[in-house]
Amino acid sequence: MNFAQAVAFLDDHMNLEAMVAGERATPPTFARITELLAALGDPQRQYPVIHLTGTNGKTSTGRLLGALLGAQQMSVGGYSSPHLEHVTERMTWNGAPISERAFADLMTTLSLLEPMLSERATWFELVTAAAFAWFADLAVDAAVVEVGLGGTWDATNAADGAVAVITNVGLDHQEFLGDTVEAIAAEKAGIIKQGATVVVGDADAPLGVITHAAEKAGADALLVRGTEFDVVANDIAVGGRVFSLRSPHATYEDVFLALHGAHQVDNAACAIVAAEAFFDRPLGDAVIAEACATVTSPGRLEVVSRHPVVLIDGSKNVAGAAAARVTVEAEFGPLRPRVLVVGMLAGKGKEATELVKALGGADADVVIACPAPSPRTVPAADVADAARAVGAPRVETAIDVEAALAHARALAGEDGIVIVAGSLYVAGAARAAVRH
Repeated sequence: MNFAQAVAFLDDHMNLEAMVAGERATPPTFARITELLAALGDPQRQYPVIHLTGTNGKTSTGRLLGALLGAQQMSVGGYSSPHLEHVTERMTWNGAPISERAFADLMTTLSLLEPMLSERATWFELVTAAAFAWFADLAVDAAVVEVGLGGTWDATNAADGAVAVITNVGLDHQEFLGDTVEAIAAEKAGIIKQGATVVVGDADAPLGVITHAAEKAGADALLVRGTEFDVVANDIAVGGRVFSLRSPHATYEDVFLALHGAHQVDNAACAIVAAEAFFDRPLGDAVIAEACATVTSPGRLEVVSRHPVVLIDGSKNVAGAAAARVTVEAEFGPLRPRVLVVGMLAGKGKEATELVKALGGADADVVIACPAPSPRTVPAADVADAARAVGAPRVETAIDVEAALAHARALAGEDGIVIVAGSLYVAGAARAAVRH
């Protein structure tokens, strides 16, 4: 298959949009991914894995982990989801996405194997199997693997992580994971395997649930923020943050992080402690400095344009939206006019009003509501109603992200700021629109 045929093959399989729409006919199972990986020779067993889950911060933490391992001359595979603009972004080698040719070759192999399987795989299971196989073909030294959804039943959980990272626990994807933080924590703690070191970046998480899961799985150690490690300084700097960290192995002081937002320091803390656990030693100041100063996290409080400043963020839940708002106030507060472009996906527990409020809709000069480029989008009119409900002084709608962004930039002028948020789908579309 060529790349277009590979994408068409993938899109002919069950995906998250169909599942959310209620089309999933069977309960979650490991049978399909287990059989698929066995047919490939269980590639996920051929290298050590650092496994990440959490309500927010997984991708940024994973990118930081990849940078920390790469700064020590390791060959590193990376797997994350969802993608912003292109499906190849989900699979990386030393930070670079897989080529379209290599992706198509992997899908060709999977298409030939699929008729031999007892049950048809899902879209995500196919991409996950492709990633594991690609990493084995590359003979990576380690893979940093982010769950797609939850933990226990996620296809990535076919791998056994030597280190299991739980960045934080909040209410999201409740239609799949449960209606309480305890239930969601239990799902996420399902990635903990025998002999693993567990890193928990959220001192307010249901630690009883996570501790029980770690003990039941036979984990070697549990490292919790606020006890075994903690951020001791976190300050604004030009182009990012400066922080200090007390870890189980060392103290790192005055580290520059090239990412915006105080919460990105929380992610950096998880990444550093996880990398220490992987090597069972301190990392060294030079390694920390190189990785933190060069890391990028597209679509996560990313400045993609200036005059006006255009800041895009994939915040999709209240906690992420609140973190984005704090960052805007602290690091970009003087910039006016402030134009907020919002689009979001529907889902149990996701209230448009709460999300727009958390993003600071009432403090924006203009809120422009738009649909997200997904079948699961909340209608732009509903987002606009939510903005009016929270007291936004001026509310408009646009037919799509590109139109919303063009209008927002015109309203912001040379000296203002445009904030695009509410979904990674919206962030990705805005990112593409800026380039065009």
